[in-house]
Amino acid sequence: MTDQQVPAQALTRRITGIETEFGITLTLDGSRRLGPDEIARYMFRPVIAKYGATNIFTPNAGRMYLDVGSHPEYATAECDSVSQLVAYDRSGEVILNELAERAEAELADEGIGGKVYLLKNNVDTVGNSYGCHENYLVGRELGLKSLSKLLLPFLVTRQLICGAGKIFLPYPTSPYHNDPIQYCFSQRADHVWEGVSSATTRSRPIINTRDEPHADSNRFRRLHVIVGDSNMSETTTALKIGSTQLVLEMIEAGVKLPDFEVANEIKSIRAVSRDMTGKVEIPLRSGETATALQIQREFLDAAAQWLKVREENMVNEDKGIAGAGTSNEEMGRIVELWGRALDAVETGDWSLIEHDIDWAIKYSLMKRYLDRGLTLEDPKLHQIDLAYHDIRPGRGIFRALEARGIASRWITDKQVAEAVRTAPPTTRAKLRGDFLVAAEESSLKTVVDWTHLKISGDDSISTMLGDPFATENDKVNEMIEILTAAKQTLDTQPEN
Repeated sequence: MTDQQVPAQALTRRITGIETEFGITLTLDGSRRLGPDEIARYMFRPVIAKYGATNIFTPNAGRMYLDVGSHPEYATAECDSVSQLVAYDRSGEVILNELAERAEAELADEGIGGKVYLLKNNVDTVGNSYGCHENYLVGRELGLKSLSKLLLPFLVTRQLICGAGKIFLPYPTSPYHNDPIQYCFSQRADHVWEGVSSATTRSRPIINTRDEPHADSNRFRRLHVIVGDSNMSETTTALKIGSTQLVLEMIEAGVKLPDFEVANEIKSIRAVSRDMTGKVEIPLRSGETATALQIQREFLDAAAQWLKVREENMVNEDKGIAGAGTSNEEMGRIVELWGRALDAVETGDWSLIEHDIDWAIKYSLMKRYLDRGLTLEDPKLHQIDLAYHDIRPGRGIFRALEARGIASRWITDKQVAEAVRTAPPTTRAKLRGDFLVAAEESSLKTVVDWTHLKISGDDSISTMLGDPFATENDKVNEMIEILTAAKQTLDTQPEN
């Protein structure tokens, strides 16, 4: 690779975001008490009381709502570095857990009782799947077809380094109902049915093509990846996002990547998930075959070379902001972890990542029981599989491991707490967050979405935020002044 291969338009500072759907249940003494829709209504009572809706933007500029099937969902605000996104992904857990705890207290007061569980996983006990969607800002210059062709082999095999892990159960309604029970890399692999499609629920693809850039559509496209697992581990989330960003950077920069176009993405993604050695042969469109490990190694080697010429976009230092974009130093951590994860799969020594990658962390817990003679059919192991994803601090298995220092961290509690309170300071989300804070204290009605801010009324005023990197906007400042003035007027009015 030479410097001439790195065009100025390569996005090494990239907007990213994660949308997470949570499983929800209420149990008392092991029995379910209410259906998901009823539990969700209790959870969102304070949200409806305050905002009059279940679909809102939170003060940290993220979006919280009830999705199809009564799944609480949290979408992070726009982030421009891996660490920042990890923090805001965790902030969603904190915000939703507070609602769950409040609902649990109300249920007790009303004599219903039970424990509310929010599960950051991707499958329920009867085979339904709910998603974790990744969003990446990409340039409009590269067509989606060309981008997908280069990216799909990486996504089909990426589960080796960032799968959540799962005991595969052959559900009676599944086409794979005759397959044996086994431990797998991924929870989502059995629930996608196309490589690239505009569908999301009817026929889940690996890459969703719905063209909603939430930005200037002449310059940008939103790449919507919906094949990934929900991750409990911060280090796994960082590797999932960081490795994908590195691959996107190389594609946009025109770096020559190996031709691993997969002949059948859906058949292959299931085969990869169930082969914990990473050595299953994947048929390619060229007529040749490659293993999942081989494909991942090639991408990893290319990423390591890319880091030698990758330009950093550390900006805003003159404004008191530590930096914007993912630094080469942080990307170096990602490349190291990526290599260690592949080494663990190749050698079978999963202890190399048993503190870092979800599927290995979870399996290390199960192995204690397997070594005592239990099998994967045992209910104890299925309970571990589920309880691992309980987000409640002090109760969920993963959170307990993290609190004891057994599971690695990528960020700090302080960063998570800050992400709960304030919007990301280095992206457009800052403008939305400042507006939301002012609107919450004002008497005026407002409308907010990803790209628009509006003050409603006879003299309505609105603005569009087309640049996802912009942190300053005179029109937004003017609107905030209007909201603040309305609050001050209200404060000075005498009480009746």
